[in-house]
Amino acid sequence: MIDFFWLRPFMQTSEKDLAIQQRLRQGATLGDFMIHVFARHRDSVAVVGEGQCLTYGEFAERTARMTAVLLALGLEQGSSLALLSRNRVDVLTAYAAAYIEGIRITPMASMASEDDQAFMLEDAEIDALLVDDTVFAARGRALKARVPGLKHLLSLGPLDGAVDLCAAMMTTAPCPLVPKGEASDVAVVAYTGGTTGRPKGVVHTHATFMAAVYLMAAEWEWPKELRVLLATPVSHAAGAIVPPVHLLGGAVHIMSGFDVEAYMAYVAAERITCTFLVPTMIYHLLDHPRLKDFDLSSLQTVLYGAAPITAPRLRQALSAFGPVFMQLYGQSEAPTCLAMLSRKHHDPDYPERLSSCGTPIAGVRLALLNDDNEPLAPGEVGEICVRGPHVMLGYWKRPEENATVFSGGWLHTGDMGRFGQDGFLYLVDRKKDMIITGGFNVFPREIEDVLASHPDVATCAVVGLPDDKWGEAVTAAVVLRSDARADAGALMEQVRAQKGAAYTPKAIHFLEQLPLTLIGKPDKKALRAQLATLD
Repeated sequence: MIDFFWLRPFMQTSEKDLAIQQRLRQGATLGDFMIHVFARHRDSVAVVGEGQCLTYGEFAERTARMTAVLLALGLEQGSSLALLSRNRVDVLTAYAAAYIEGIRITPMASMASEDDQAFMLEDAEIDALLVDDTVFAARGRALKARVPGLKHLLSLGPLDGAVDLCAAMMTTAPCPLVPKGEASDVAVVAYTGGTTGRPKGVVHTHATFMAAVYLMAAEWEWPKELRVLLATPVSHAAGAIVPPVHLLGGAVHIMSGFDVEAYMAYVAAERITCTFLVPTMIYHLLDHPRLKDFDLSSLQTVLYGAAPITAPRLRQALSAFGPVFMQLYGQSEAPTCLAMLSRKHHDPDYPERLSSCGTPIAGVRLALLNDDNEPLAPGEVGEICVRGPHVMLGYWKRPEENATVFSGGWLHTGDMGRFGQDGFLYLVDRKKDMIITGGFNVFPREIEDVLASHPDVATCAVVGLPDDKWGEAVTAAVVLRSDARADAGALMEQVRAQKGAAYTPKAIHFLEQLPLTLIGKPDKKALRAQLATLD
Protein backbone atom coordinates (compact mmCIF):
# COMPACT_ATOMS: atom_id res chain seq x y z
CA MET A 1 0.00 0.00 0.00
CA ILE A 2 1.09 3.57 -0.68
CA ASP A 3 2.48 5.51 2.27
CA PHE A 4 1.13 9.05 2.00
CA PHE A 5 4.13 10.40 3.90
CA TRP A 6 3.82 13.76 2.14
CA LEU A 7 0.55 14.37 4.02
CA ARG A 8 2.21 14.21 7.41
CA PRO A 9 3.50 17.82 7.56
CA PHE A 10 0.08 19.15 6.54
CA MET A 11 -2.14 16.85 8.55
CA GLN A 12 -1.30 16.46 12.17
CA THR A 13 -3.00 13.12 12.14
CA SER A 14 -2.72 9.67 13.61
CA GLU A 15 -1.53 6.46 11.99
CA LYS A 16 -5.16 5.35 11.99
CA ASP A 17 -6.19 8.41 9.99
CA LEU A 18 -3.32 7.87 7.55
CA ALA A 19 -4.51 4.29 7.02
CA ILE A 20 -7.98 5.65 6.24
CA GLN A 21 -6.42 8.05 3.72
CA GLN A 22 -4.69 5.13 2.05
CA ARG A 23 -7.91 3.12 1.72
CA LEU A 24 -9.79 6.21 0.56
CA ARG A 25 -7.66 6.43 -2.58
CA GLN A 26 -7.67 2.77 -3.53
CA GLY A 27 -9.46 2.09 -6.77
CA ALA A 28 -11.64 -0.74 -7.98
CA THR A 29 -10.72 -4.40 -8.01
CA LEU A 30 -11.03 -6.46 -11.17
CA GLY A 31 -14.17 -7.88 -9.58
CA ASP A 32 -15.69 -4.40 -9.27
CA PHE A 33 -14.70 -3.82 -12.88
CA MET A 34 -16.39 -6.98 -14.17
CA ILE A 35 -19.65 -6.18 -12.38
CA HIS A 36 -19.60 -2.64 -13.82
CA VAL A 37 -19.14 -3.84 -17.42
CA PHE A 38 -21.81 -6.54 -17.01
CA ALA A 39 -24.34 -3.86 -16.07
CA ARG A 40 -23.16 -1.15 -18.46
CA HIS A 41 -23.22 -3.29 -21.61
CA ARG A 42 -25.84 -5.87 -20.63
CA ASP A 43 -27.47 -6.29 -24.07
CA SER A 44 -24.30 -6.06 -26.20
CA VAL A 45 -22.33 -9.07 -27.41
CA ALA A 46 -19.49 -9.87 -25.00
CA VAL A 47 -17.94 -13.22 -25.98
CA VAL A 48 -18.13 -15.36 -29.12
CA GLY A 49 -16.56 -18.79 -29.52
CA GLU A 50 -17.19 -22.55 -29.67
CA GLY A 51 -20.53 -21.88 -31.35
CA GLN A 52 -21.67 -19.65 -28.48
CA CYS A 53 -22.52 -15.97 -28.57
CA LEU A 54 -23.05 -14.44 -25.11
CA THR A 55 -24.26 -10.96 -24.32
CA TYR A 56 -22.78 -9.23 -21.30
CA GLY A 57 -25.94 -10.14 -19.39
CA GLU A 58 -25.61 -13.81 -20.35
CA PHE A 59 -21.89 -13.71 -19.55
CA ALA A 60 -22.77 -12.32 -16.11
CA GLU A 61 -25.28 -15.11 -15.50
CA ARG A 62 -22.73 -17.75 -16.56
CA THR A 63 -20.13 -16.14 -14.30
CA ALA A 64 -22.58 -16.25 -11.39
CA ARG A 65 -23.08 -19.99 -11.92
CA MET A 66 -19.31 -20.57 -12.17
CA THR A 67 -18.84 -18.57 -8.97
CA ALA A 68 -21.40 -20.69 -7.14
CA VAL A 69 -19.62 -23.90 -8.20
CA LEU A 70 -16.21 -22.61 -7.11
CA LEU A 71 -17.58 -21.53 -3.73
CA ALA A 72 -19.20 -24.93 -3.23
CA LEU A 73 -15.77 -26.50 -3.74
CA GLY A 74 -14.33 -24.29 -1.01
CA LEU A 75 -12.52 -21.89 -3.36
CA GLU A 76 -13.04 -18.41 -2.00
CA GLN A 77 -11.23 -15.15 -1.33
CA GLY A 78 -7.53 -15.92 -0.85
CA SER A 79 -7.63 -19.26 -2.70
CA SER A 80 -5.58 -19.82 -5.85
CA LEU A 81 -6.61 -21.18 -9.26
CA ALA A 82 -4.39 -22.20 -12.19
CA LEU A 83 -5.72 -22.61 -15.73
CA LEU A 84 -4.32 -24.88 -18.46
CA SER A 85 -6.45 -24.70 -21.57
CA ARG A 86 -6.71 -23.69 -25.18
CA ASN A 87 -8.89 -20.63 -25.80
CA ARG A 88 -12.42 -21.43 -24.64
CA VAL A 89 -15.38 -19.34 -23.56
CA ASP A 90 -15.44 -20.74 -20.04
CA VAL A 91 -11.78 -19.90 -19.51
CA LEU A 92 -12.94 -16.27 -19.65
CA THR A 93 -15.84 -17.18 -17.36
CA ALA A 94 -13.41 -18.64 -14.82
CA TYR A 95 -11.27 -15.50 -14.96
CA ALA A 96 -14.32 -13.31 -14.28
CA ALA A 97 -15.51 -15.48 -11.39
CA ALA A 98 -12.05 -15.52 -9.81
CA TYR A 99 -11.66 -11.76 -10.11
CA ILE A 100 -14.99 -11.19 -8.38
CA GLU A 101 -14.37 -13.66 -5.55
CA GLY A 102 -10.78 -12.54 -4.92
CA ILE A 103 -9.31 -15.87 -6.05
CA ARG A 104 -5.70 -15.52 -7.22
CA ILE A 105 -5.16 -16.68 -10.82
CA THR A 106 -2.15 -18.31 -12.47
CA PRO A 107 -2.52 -18.81 -16.24
CA MET A 108 -0.28 -21.63 -17.48
CA ALA A 109 1.44 -21.84 -20.85
CA SER A 110 -0.03 -24.74 -22.80
CA MET A 111 3.28 -25.63 -24.47
CA ALA A 112 5.35 -25.58 -21.27
CA SER A 113 6.89 -28.84 -20.11
CA GLU A 114 5.25 -30.96 -17.41
CA ASP A 115 8.23 -30.25 -15.15
CA ASP A 116 7.81 -26.49 -15.52
CA GLN A 117 4.05 -26.71 -15.02
CA ALA A 118 4.51 -28.78 -11.87
CA PHE A 119 7.03 -26.22 -10.63
CA MET A 120 4.54 -23.39 -11.21
CA LEU A 121 1.79 -25.19 -9.30
CA GLU A 122 4.07 -25.86 -6.34
CA ASP A 123 5.79 -22.48 -6.38
CA ALA A 124 2.52 -20.51 -6.57
CA GLU A 125 0.87 -22.74 -3.94
CA ILE A 126 -2.08 -23.48 -6.20
CA ASP A 127 -5.25 -24.91 -4.65
CA ALA A 128 -7.08 -25.91 -7.85
CA LEU A 129 -6.07 -26.60 -11.45
CA LEU A 130 -8.62 -26.12 -14.24
CA VAL A 131 -7.82 -27.99 -17.47
CA ASP A 132 -9.31 -28.31 -20.92
CA ASP A 133 -10.62 -31.88 -21.04
CA THR A 134 -10.21 -32.13 -24.83
CA VAL A 135 -6.48 -31.35 -24.90
CA PHE A 136 -4.97 -31.55 -21.42
CA ALA A 137 -6.74 -34.51 -19.78
CA ALA A 138 -3.60 -36.63 -19.40
CA ARG A 139 -1.45 -33.69 -18.36
CA GLY A 140 -4.01 -32.60 -15.77
CA ARG A 141 -4.10 -36.04 -14.14
CA ALA A 142 -0.30 -36.26 -14.20
CA LEU A 143 0.05 -32.88 -12.50
CA LYS A 144 -2.56 -33.77 -9.87
CA ALA A 145 -0.53 -36.89 -9.03
CA ARG A 146 2.78 -34.98 -8.92
CA VAL A 147 1.77 -31.97 -6.81
CA PRO A 148 0.69 -32.97 -3.27
CA GLY A 149 -0.63 -29.52 -2.37
CA LEU A 150 -3.06 -29.41 -5.30
CA LYS A 151 -6.48 -29.92 -3.72
CA HIS A 152 -8.73 -29.98 -6.79
CA LEU A 153 -8.53 -30.99 -10.43
CA LEU A 154 -11.26 -29.22 -12.39
CA SER A 155 -12.19 -29.60 -16.06
CA LEU A 156 -14.31 -27.96 -18.76
CA GLY A 157 -15.93 -31.27 -19.70
CA PRO A 158 -16.11 -34.92 -18.61
CA LEU A 159 -12.76 -36.09 -17.21
CA ASP A 160 -12.09 -39.00 -14.85
CA GLY A 161 -10.76 -37.77 -11.53
CA ALA A 162 -11.86 -34.16 -12.11
CA VAL A 163 -14.87 -32.00 -11.31
CA ASP A 164 -16.64 -31.05 -14.56
CA LEU A 165 -17.35 -27.33 -14.05
CA CYS A 166 -19.50 -27.03 -17.17
CA ALA A 167 -21.78 -29.86 -16.06
CA ALA A 168 -21.92 -28.50 -12.52
CA MET A 169 -22.89 -25.04 -13.79
CA MET A 170 -25.92 -26.51 -15.58
CA THR A 171 -27.40 -27.72 -12.28
CA THR A 172 -26.22 -24.94 -9.97
CA ALA A 173 -28.22 -21.79 -9.29
CA PRO A 174 -26.35 -18.51 -9.87
CA CYS A 175 -25.16 -16.74 -6.76
CA PRO A 176 -25.10 -12.95 -6.22
CA LEU A 177 -22.01 -11.33 -7.71
CA VAL A 178 -20.39 -9.35 -4.88
CA PRO A 179 -16.76 -8.27 -5.33
CA LYS A 180 -14.39 -9.39 -2.59
CA GLY A 181 -11.06 -7.96 -1.44
CA GLU A 182 -9.11 -4.76 -2.00
CA ALA A 183 -7.26 -3.26 -4.93
CA SER A 184 -3.96 -3.96 -3.16
CA ASP A 185 -4.63 -7.74 -3.07
CA VAL A 186 -2.71 -10.02 -5.42
CA ALA A 187 -4.85 -10.83 -8.46
CA VAL A 188 -2.49 -12.68 -10.80
CA VAL A 189 0.80 -14.57 -10.59
CA ALA A 190 1.78 -15.11 -14.23
CA TYR A 191 4.92 -17.07 -15.02
CA THR A 192 7.53 -16.08 -17.56
CA GLY A 193 8.48 -18.52 -20.29
CA GLY A 194 11.46 -20.01 -18.50
CA THR A 195 13.82 -19.93 -21.52
CA THR A 196 16.70 -18.87 -19.26
CA GLY A 197 15.98 -21.16 -16.29
CA ARG A 198 13.03 -21.84 -13.99
CA PRO A 199 9.98 -19.68 -14.77
CA LYS A 200 9.49 -16.60 -12.56
CA GLY A 201 6.10 -15.62 -11.18
CA VAL A 202 5.22 -12.03 -12.08
CA VAL A 203 2.91 -10.65 -9.36
CA HIS A 204 0.17 -8.17 -10.21
CA THR A 205 -2.33 -6.73 -7.80
CA HIS A 206 -5.83 -5.70 -8.83
CA ALA A 207 -4.54 -2.11 -8.84
CA THR A 208 -1.57 -2.71 -11.15
CA PHE A 209 -3.65 -4.81 -13.53
CA MET A 210 -6.46 -2.25 -13.60
CA ALA A 211 -3.93 0.50 -14.35
CA ALA A 212 -2.84 -1.47 -17.43
CA VAL A 213 -6.48 -1.84 -18.49
CA TYR A 214 -7.05 1.92 -18.30
CA LEU A 215 -3.82 2.65 -20.21
CA MET A 216 -4.75 0.23 -22.98
CA ALA A 217 -8.30 1.53 -23.25
CA ALA A 218 -7.17 5.15 -23.38
CA GLU A 219 -4.04 4.92 -25.52
CA TRP A 220 -4.63 2.20 -28.08
CA GLU A 221 -6.42 2.84 -31.38
CA TRP A 222 -9.67 0.94 -31.07
CA PRO A 223 -12.32 0.81 -33.84
CA LYS A 224 -15.68 2.34 -32.97
CA GLU A 225 -17.43 -0.96 -33.78
CA LEU A 226 -15.24 -3.26 -31.72
CA ARG A 227 -15.16 -6.92 -32.74
CA VAL A 228 -11.81 -8.36 -31.65
CA LEU A 229 -10.52 -11.74 -32.80
CA LEU A 230 -7.99 -13.50 -30.55
CA ALA A 231 -6.23 -16.59 -31.89
CA THR A 232 -3.15 -16.39 -29.68
CA PRO A 233 -3.42 -17.88 -26.15
CA VAL A 234 -5.38 -15.85 -23.60
CA SER A 235 -2.87 -17.20 -21.08
CA HIS A 236 -0.46 -14.62 -22.51
CA ALA A 237 -0.77 -11.18 -24.13
CA ALA A 238 -4.17 -11.88 -25.69
CA GLY A 239 -5.62 -12.30 -22.20
CA ALA A 240 -4.52 -8.80 -21.22
CA ILE A 241 -6.45 -7.43 -24.22
CA VAL A 242 -9.81 -8.84 -23.07
CA PRO A 243 -10.54 -6.41 -20.16
CA PRO A 244 -10.06 -3.15 -22.13
CA VAL A 245 -12.29 -4.55 -24.88
CA HIS A 246 -14.95 -5.25 -22.26
CA LEU A 247 -14.48 -1.79 -20.75
CA LEU A 248 -15.30 -0.34 -24.17
CA GLY A 249 -18.28 -2.66 -24.66
CA GLY A 250 -16.71 -4.61 -27.51
CA ALA A 251 -17.13 -8.26 -28.48
CA VAL A 252 -14.27 -10.72 -27.88
CA HIS A 253 -14.16 -13.49 -30.49
CA ILE A 254 -11.84 -16.39 -29.64
CA MET A 255 -10.34 -19.16 -31.76
CA SER A 256 -8.73 -22.20 -30.17
CA GLY A 257 -5.67 -21.89 -32.40
CA PHE A 258 -4.25 -20.22 -35.48
CA ASP A 259 -4.96 -21.89 -38.80
CA VAL A 260 -4.28 -19.39 -41.59
CA GLU A 261 -7.24 -20.18 -43.86
CA ALA A 262 -9.67 -20.64 -40.98
CA TYR A 263 -8.49 -17.35 -39.52
CA MET A 264 -8.96 -15.42 -42.76
CA ALA A 265 -12.37 -17.00 -43.33
CA TYR A 266 -13.47 -16.02 -39.81
CA VAL A 267 -12.34 -12.39 -40.22
CA ALA A 268 -14.27 -12.15 -43.49
CA ALA A 269 -17.44 -13.86 -42.21
CA GLU A 270 -17.70 -12.02 -38.88
CA ARG A 271 -16.44 -8.66 -40.20
CA ILE A 272 -13.77 -8.54 -37.51
CA THR A 273 -12.52 -4.98 -36.95
CA CYS A 274 -9.55 -5.59 -34.66
CA THR A 275 -7.14 -8.43 -33.94
CA PHE A 276 -3.87 -9.23 -32.22
CA LEU A 277 -1.06 -11.03 -34.03
CA VAL A 278 2.56 -11.89 -33.38
CA PRO A 279 4.98 -11.29 -36.27
CA THR A 280 5.22 -14.96 -37.27
CA MET A 281 1.43 -14.99 -37.76
CA ILE A 282 1.67 -11.90 -39.99
CA TYR A 283 4.35 -13.67 -42.04
CA HIS A 284 2.10 -16.72 -42.46
CA LEU A 285 -0.74 -14.50 -43.71
CA LEU A 286 1.50 -12.64 -46.15
CA ASP A 287 2.97 -15.85 -47.55
CA HIS A 288 -0.33 -17.69 -47.94
CA PRO A 289 -1.24 -18.25 -51.62
CA ARG A 290 -4.95 -17.56 -50.99
CA LEU A 291 -4.55 -14.27 -49.11
CA LYS A 292 -6.35 -12.29 -51.84
CA ASP A 293 -9.27 -14.74 -51.91
CA PHE A 294 -10.62 -13.45 -48.56
CA ASP A 295 -12.22 -10.07 -47.89
CA LEU A 296 -10.27 -8.74 -44.91
CA SER A 297 -11.26 -5.11 -45.50
CA SER A 298 -13.21 -4.94 -42.21
CA LEU A 299 -9.92 -4.86 -40.26
CA GLN A 300 -9.30 -1.36 -38.95
CA THR A 301 -6.66 -2.10 -36.29
CA VAL A 302 -4.15 -4.94 -36.28
CA LEU A 303 -2.35 -4.95 -32.95
CA TYR A 304 0.99 -6.71 -33.03
CA GLY A 305 3.87 -7.27 -30.66
CA ALA A 306 5.57 -9.89 -28.45
CA ALA A 307 8.57 -10.00 -30.81
CA PRO A 308 10.27 -7.62 -33.25
CA ILE A 309 8.99 -7.48 -36.84
CA THR A 310 11.40 -6.83 -39.66
CA ALA A 311 10.93 -3.57 -41.57
CA PRO A 312 10.78 -5.24 -45.02
CA ARG A 313 7.99 -7.58 -43.94
CA LEU A 314 6.17 -4.70 -42.26
CA ARG A 315 6.27 -2.70 -45.52
CA GLN A 316 4.89 -5.78 -47.28
CA ALA A 317 2.10 -6.03 -44.68
CA LEU A 318 1.19 -2.35 -45.12
CA SER A 319 0.97 -2.88 -48.86
CA ALA A 320 -1.26 -5.94 -48.42
CA PHE A 321 -3.57 -4.73 -45.62
CA GLY A 322 -3.30 -0.94 -45.66
CA PRO A 323 -2.54 1.45 -42.76
CA VAL A 324 -4.14 -0.68 -40.05
CA PHE A 325 -1.13 -1.74 -37.97
CA MET A 326 -0.45 -0.60 -34.39
CA GLN A 327 2.58 -1.97 -32.58
CA LEU A 328 2.53 -2.49 -28.82
CA TYR A 329 5.65 -2.78 -26.68
CA GLY A 330 5.57 -4.07 -23.13
CA GLN A 331 6.36 -7.08 -21.01
CA SER A 332 4.66 -9.17 -18.35
CA GLU A 333 6.25 -7.01 -15.66
CA ALA A 334 4.53 -3.90 -17.11
CA PRO A 335 1.77 -5.33 -19.30
CA THR A 336 1.74 -4.23 -22.95
CA CYS A 337 2.03 -0.53 -22.12
CA LEU A 338 5.55 0.86 -22.41
CA ALA A 339 5.42 2.35 -25.90
CA MET A 340 3.30 2.17 -29.05
CA LEU A 341 3.79 2.84 -32.75
CA SER A 342 0.47 4.24 -33.93
CA ARG A 343 -1.21 3.56 -37.26
CA LYS A 344 -0.29 6.97 -38.67
CA HIS A 345 3.37 6.44 -37.80
CA HIS A 346 3.46 3.25 -39.87
CA ASP A 347 4.44 5.49 -42.76
CA PRO A 348 6.55 4.03 -45.60
CA ASP A 349 7.76 7.58 -46.34
CA TYR A 350 9.66 7.42 -43.03
CA PRO A 351 11.18 3.92 -43.32
CA GLU A 352 13.40 4.26 -40.24
CA ARG A 353 10.35 4.61 -37.99
CA LEU A 354 9.12 1.20 -39.11
CA SER A 355 12.02 -0.21 -37.10
CA SER A 356 11.00 1.65 -33.95
CA CYS A 357 8.48 0.73 -31.27
CA GLY A 358 7.02 4.23 -31.27
CA THR A 359 6.76 6.71 -28.45
CA PRO A 360 6.25 6.08 -24.71
CA ILE A 361 2.71 5.57 -23.43
CA ALA A 362 1.28 8.64 -21.72
CA GLY A 363 1.17 8.17 -17.95
CA VAL A 364 4.34 6.06 -17.94
CA ARG A 365 7.85 7.34 -17.20
CA LEU A 366 10.41 5.69 -19.46
CA ALA A 367 14.15 6.32 -19.36
CA LEU A 368 17.32 4.85 -20.85
CA LEU A 369 19.85 4.26 -18.08
CA ASN A 370 23.42 3.05 -17.87
CA ASP A 371 24.69 0.48 -15.36
CA ASP A 372 24.87 3.23 -12.70
CA ASN A 373 21.19 4.13 -13.24
CA GLU A 374 22.18 7.42 -14.90
CA PRO A 375 20.17 8.78 -17.86
CA LEU A 376 21.74 8.79 -21.31
CA ALA A 377 21.65 11.36 -24.09
CA PRO A 378 19.50 10.87 -27.23
CA GLY A 379 21.17 8.40 -29.57
CA GLU A 380 23.04 6.55 -26.81
CA VAL A 381 22.13 2.93 -26.10
CA GLY A 382 20.95 2.11 -22.58
CA GLU A 383 18.65 -0.20 -20.68
CA ILE A 384 14.97 0.67 -20.98
CA CYS A 385 13.65 1.38 -17.48
CA VAL A 386 10.15 2.35 -16.46
CA ARG A 387 8.01 3.71 -13.66
CA GLY A 388 4.24 3.54 -13.81
CA PRO A 389 1.04 2.47 -12.07
CA HIS A 390 0.97 -0.85 -13.95
CA VAL A 391 4.42 -2.06 -12.89
CA MET A 392 4.33 -5.45 -11.18
CA LEU A 393 4.49 -5.81 -7.40
CA GLY A 394 7.55 -8.03 -7.92
CA TYR A 395 8.58 -11.60 -8.62
CA TRP A 396 6.90 -14.25 -6.48
CA LYS A 397 9.30 -15.44 -3.73
CA ARG A 398 12.33 -13.85 -5.44
CA PRO A 399 13.57 -11.08 -3.09
CA GLU A 400 17.10 -11.02 -4.52
CA GLU A 401 15.86 -10.72 -8.09
CA ASN A 402 13.39 -8.03 -7.00
CA ALA A 403 16.25 -5.99 -5.57
CA THR A 404 18.01 -6.18 -8.92
CA VAL A 405 15.04 -5.57 -11.21
CA PHE A 406 13.90 -2.55 -9.11
CA SER A 407 17.38 -1.08 -8.68
CA GLY A 408 17.35 2.70 -8.33
CA GLY A 409 13.57 2.82 -8.07
CA TRP A 410 13.00 1.76 -11.69
CA LEU A 411 11.74 -1.43 -13.31
CA HIS A 412 14.69 -2.65 -15.37
CA THR A 413 13.21 -4.32 -18.44
CA GLY A 414 16.39 -6.03 -19.66
CA ASP A 415 15.81 -4.46 -23.09
CA MET A 416 18.43 -2.18 -24.61
CA GLY A 417 17.26 0.77 -26.65
CA ARG A 418 17.97 4.26 -27.91
CA PHE A 419 15.90 7.37 -28.56
CA GLY A 420 16.08 8.98 -31.98
CA GLN A 421 16.19 12.74 -32.39
CA ASP A 422 12.45 12.62 -33.14
CA GLY A 423 11.68 11.05 -29.75
CA PHE A 424 10.91 7.59 -31.13
CA LEU A 425 12.19 4.59 -29.19
CA TYR A 426 14.28 1.98 -30.98
CA LEU A 427 14.87 -1.45 -29.46
CA VAL A 428 18.44 -2.61 -29.92
CA ASP A 429 18.27 -6.01 -28.24
CA ARG A 430 17.89 -7.89 -25.00
CA LYS A 431 20.73 -7.00 -22.64
CA LYS A 432 21.48 -10.69 -22.05
CA ASP A 433 21.66 -11.37 -25.82
CA MET A 434 24.49 -8.91 -26.47
CA ILE A 435 27.47 -10.66 -28.08
CA ILE A 436 31.04 -9.77 -27.06
CA THR A 437 33.23 -10.77 -29.99
CA GLY A 438 36.89 -9.82 -30.26
CA GLY A 439 36.34 -7.15 -27.60
CA PHE A 440 33.41 -5.51 -29.46
CA ASN A 441 29.85 -5.31 -28.14
CA VAL A 442 27.52 -6.50 -30.89
CA PHE A 443 23.72 -6.48 -30.72
CA PRO A 444 22.11 -9.32 -32.74
CA ARG A 445 19.03 -7.23 -33.62
CA GLU A 446 21.13 -4.89 -35.79
CA ILE A 447 22.48 -7.85 -37.79
CA GLU A 448 19.03 -9.42 -38.04
CA ASP A 449 17.64 -6.20 -39.52
CA VAL A 450 20.30 -6.24 -42.24
CA LEU A 451 19.78 -9.92 -43.07
CA ALA A 452 16.00 -9.51 -43.11
CA SER A 453 16.29 -6.72 -45.69
CA HIS A 454 17.55 -9.26 -48.26
CA PRO A 455 14.63 -10.23 -50.56
CA ASP A 456 15.38 -13.96 -50.20
CA VAL A 457 15.21 -14.00 -46.38
CA ALA A 458 11.90 -14.93 -44.73
CA THR A 459 13.13 -14.70 -41.13
CA CYS A 460 16.38 -14.96 -39.21
CA ALA A 461 18.01 -14.91 -35.78
CA VAL A 462 21.55 -14.21 -34.60
CA VAL A 463 23.32 -15.58 -31.52
CA GLY A 464 26.83 -15.78 -30.11
CA LEU A 465 28.52 -19.17 -29.82
CA PRO A 466 31.62 -19.86 -27.67
CA ASP A 467 34.81 -19.48 -29.69
CA ASP A 468 38.48 -19.85 -28.66
CA LYS A 469 39.60 -16.97 -30.88
CA TRP A 470 36.75 -14.46 -30.65
CA GLY A 471 35.29 -15.26 -27.24
CA GLU A 472 31.92 -15.44 -28.96
CA ALA A 473 31.43 -15.99 -32.67
CA VAL A 474 28.55 -14.16 -34.34
CA THR A 475 26.39 -16.93 -35.82
CA ALA A 476 23.22 -16.53 -37.88
CA ALA A 477 20.32 -18.86 -38.61
CA VAL A 478 18.34 -17.96 -41.73
CA VAL A 479 15.05 -19.25 -43.11
CA LEU A 480 14.80 -18.52 -46.82
CA ARG A 481 11.63 -17.81 -48.74
CA SER A 482 10.41 -20.51 -51.09
CA ASP A 483 12.47 -20.76 -54.31
CA ALA A 484 15.10 -18.36 -52.86
CA ARG A 485 18.73 -18.79 -53.87
CA ALA A 486 20.75 -16.53 -51.54
CA ASP A 487 24.01 -18.03 -50.32
CA ALA A 488 25.93 -17.48 -47.09
CA GLY A 489 28.69 -15.49 -48.76
CA ALA A 490 26.29 -12.92 -50.24
CA LEU A 491 24.50 -12.45 -46.92
CA MET A 492 27.80 -12.06 -45.04
CA GLU A 493 28.95 -9.45 -47.54
CA GLN A 494 25.69 -7.52 -47.12
CA VAL A 495 26.23 -7.35 -43.35
CA ARG A 496 29.89 -6.40 -43.79
CA ALA A 497 28.97 -3.56 -46.17
CA GLN A 498 26.31 -2.11 -43.88
CA LYS A 499 27.65 -2.82 -40.37
CA GLY A 500 31.36 -3.66 -40.62
CA ALA A 501 33.56 -6.66 -39.92
CA ALA A 502 32.73 -7.05 -36.19
CA TYR A 503 29.05 -7.55 -37.01
CA THR A 504 29.63 -9.96 -39.90
CA PRO A 505 28.56 -13.52 -39.00
CA LYS A 506 31.36 -16.03 -38.82
CA ALA A 507 28.86 -18.66 -39.97
CA ILE A 508 25.35 -18.71 -41.46
CA HIS A 509 23.17 -21.80 -41.18
CA PHE A 510 20.08 -22.26 -43.32
CA LEU A 511 17.17 -23.83 -41.41
CA GLU A 512 13.66 -24.83 -42.41
CA GLN A 513 12.28 -22.99 -39.37
CA LEU A 514 13.48 -21.23 -36.23
CA PRO A 515 12.73 -22.66 -32.78
CA LEU A 516 10.14 -20.45 -31.10
CA THR A 517 9.18 -19.72 -27.50
CA LEU A 518 5.66 -20.29 -26.19
CA ILE A 519 4.61 -16.82 -27.36
CA GLY A 520 6.15 -16.93 -30.81
CA LYS A 521 9.53 -15.29 -30.22
CA PRO A 522 12.71 -16.89 -31.61
CA ASP A 523 13.97 -19.14 -28.81
CA LYS A 524 17.62 -18.17 -28.72
CA LYS A 525 18.52 -20.60 -25.96
CA ALA A 526 17.22 -23.49 -28.06
CA LEU A 527 18.80 -21.99 -31.18
CA ARG A 528 22.24 -21.80 -29.56
CA ALA A 529 22.00 -25.46 -28.61
CA GLN A 530 20.86 -26.41 -32.11
CA LEU A 531 23.58 -24.42 -33.89
CA ALA A 532 26.26 -25.73 -31.55
CA THR A 533 25.61 -29.22 -32.93
CA LEU A 534 26.07 -27.99 -36.51
CA ASP A 535 29.48 -26.34 -36.06
